[in-house]
Amino acid sequence: MRKALRALLISFLFTFSLGFYFTNRLMYFKKKDEQFIVQREKEAGRFNPEQFDSLPKREVTIESPFGYPIKALLVEPHVSNRYVIISHGVTETKINSIKYMNLFLENGFNAVIYDHRRHGESGGKTTSFGHYEKFDLKAVIDWLKKEKGSTLTLGIHGESMGAATMLLYAGMLEDGADFYIADCPFSDLKEQLSYQLKKEYKMIPSLLIPIADFILRLREKYSIRHVSPISVIENIRNPILFIHSENDDFILPAMTKELYEKKQGPKMLYLAVNGRHAQSFNENPEDYRRVLDEFLKTYVVNGEFYG
Repeated sequence: MRKALRALLISFLFTFSLGFYFTNRLMYFKKKDEQFIVQREKEAGRFNPEQFDSLPKREVTIESPFGYPIKALLVEPHVSNRYVIISHGVTETKINSIKYMNLFLENGFNAVIYDHRRHGESGGKTTSFGHYEKFDLKAVIDWLKKEKGSTLTLGIHGESMGAATMLLYAGMLEDGADFYIADCPFSDLKEQLSYQLKKEYKMIPSLLIPIADFILRLREKYSIRHVSPISVIENIRNPILFIHSENDDFILPAMTKELYEKKQGPKMLYLAVNGRHAQSFNENPEDYRRVLDEFLKTYVVNGEFYG
């Protein structure tokens, strides 16, 4: 009897320790070196420091509802009421958002690029893959609407975690933008983690995820199951352009297809032929630009929004 109890206790402690380790990996997801991001974007020709420095812009600090600063740049080369907010992916910074920002500047938009919590210059100690980030995005939107007035035409572009954050904001908090571009989002965090556990670690998700979820609720006060864009996508009525690379093996394109199918109302879908995760623009720049232009011409005409 004692041996059985001892074995049970050892098994429980091992599983609990594994769950604690797994939540650490989520909360403190390894970020890319910030200088590496700058150099990568410069070498690829997606970030021109001289051109960027010449743009009229100002640094902005926005208070997160969780008490830390959100660092942003307001870029305004146009006398226009069109604005776009760019929401970057996990491990990246607002420097990675510049390439997308430039596409919108070409279309007469002004822009806000910002660092998510625990990324770049912003505060915050942990990453939550969209749960807390959606409230920070709302803070950025609220600040911009207060600054520029509620009559502005507003779009949001999100990449990867940034796209999931955007969909959670629009589906759970408010459908507060006139249009959205969702580039390679996951549809459900539990499904994404299950896929990665099986693919990378050859582990059985049904054993680890419930333990990790319990620990995450104790440590971070939210559940993995609450980070689920697919469960709230039907609440978003304004237009969404969904984008995904067909060869993405980190977040499968099937997730974007599911989101597209479930989304009600105006929508478009672009599946890029080349590139893996978050590489749709990098590997298909002309097609990406063409599809984005088509989407904007369909839903934003002469500064007015048509949904």
